[in-house]
Amino acid sequence: MGFYDALTSRLSEGPSLIHFVLTLVGFLIWTKLFQLWRLRRRQDGLSPRASTPTLEKSPERQWGHWVPSSFRFPTPEPYPDWSIETTKPLPYRPFRYGPVYHVTMGLRKAQYEDWIELDNQFPKYHAEKQKRIALRGDKSCKTHPEAYPAAMELLQEFREYLPARYPSLYQKTEKGVKNLWSGEDFDFEGDEQGRLVEDPMQMAARLVQDDLAIMIEREDGNYYLLAGATLLPGFWRLEDKFGMGLSEIHTSGDVPQYKEKLEKGMMNFFRRVKPQEMVARNNYFFQVDDQLGWSWSIGLEDAPNVSWATAEKNRAIQHHYFRSERQTLRRLPNSGGVVFTIRTYFHPVAEIAEEDYVPGRLASAVRSWGDDVSRYKGKDKYQDVLLEYLDQKHQEQLDRGLDLSREDEVRAYPY
Repeated sequence: MGFYDALTSRLSEGPSLIHFVLTLVGFLIWTKLFQLWRLRRRQDGLSPRASTPTLEKSPERQWGHWVPSSFRFPTPEPYPDWSIETTKPLPYRPFRYGPVYHVTMGLRKAQYEDWIELDNQFPKYHAEKQKRIALRGDKSCKTHPEAYPAAMELLQEFREYLPARYPSLYQKTEKGVKNLWSGEDFDFEGDEQGRLVEDPMQMAARLVQDDLAIMIEREDGNYYLLAGATLLPGFWRLEDKFGMGLSEIHTSGDVPQYKEKLEKGMMNFFRRVKPQEMVARNNYFFQVDDQLGWSWSIGLEDAPNVSWATAEKNRAIQHHYFRSERQTLRRLPNSGGVVFTIRTYFHPVAEIAEEDYVPGRLASAVRSWGDDVSRYKGKDKYQDVLLEYLDQKHQEQLDRGLDLSREDEVRAYPY
């Protein structure tokens, strides 16, 4: 008896069995279609996206005049089992499948306790920052008098946050904080005139692994970069951008599609964001040298002009590094300054390509860049070597049985 005859015979047993079989067949078909739909969404660049926060319209106020808020940043719980020896960097992999590359602000809500991320790379970052402070001084750390109150407020925010979140690393003192690992005592009060022994942004940068920037609103309604400590910037220099408005910072750096897709939304965000709202975003780049602080492959840091044009083309894969930033933005309640924290994560491409799903998704993402994004990220200098390597690693994963349909269950953006 064939399968069809057997099935017909069983169906004659009654309507209840017919209903059961039809339900089972329908479920199997639906499951298969759902798996194919989910795979197609990833291939089409439509994998689930973090929702962009919707900010309520702030009460009308005069630009450049901030009324201090009563909001106080909540005291965070200690980071679970945090250790300067064993806590690994979070595995941010903020890229999506092509074929479409979406230029967006990419903001998502962030939890208060996650404001600053520290890990077992702290000693390395601390040493690199100390070295670059000695070499570059106020070329990388600077506070305009107009932003001094905001920079001092940032130090006080760190005084409350860091000892609570990382009690094995920081201890709150009468005048500031103490780094229990390095033995450094940080005095946030200064002398009788309130002057610190160093620039307040430089002091703040020595406390964390992040670079820092503060944007100040002026009476024209625009926001200006008037305080910064960019010791690990990779590709840009504080001295080039200091004092610029938000739009000029981006247009002078040829940020792709800034005018068309980003400027209006970004300006509205800065004007509306409240002290109780904090957001995060991630980005990623490649560089073809191993320097965390400054990517020398695009030129010497003090050269009049730096660009990808100077980089050596198609260096071996061991010289390719994946550089990812996790940024947070929040408004300081007393001064009204908007603080950027910019935490850089830096890994050899060969290291992250060993992770399941990463080489295939990353290769697809790189191929999805338009011409403008490709120029901005220097794709021409590394694409041949990089894509060949990623394709090879992706095929190795498929050959050992990696199930692409399970990727959404295993890792979700931005990981």
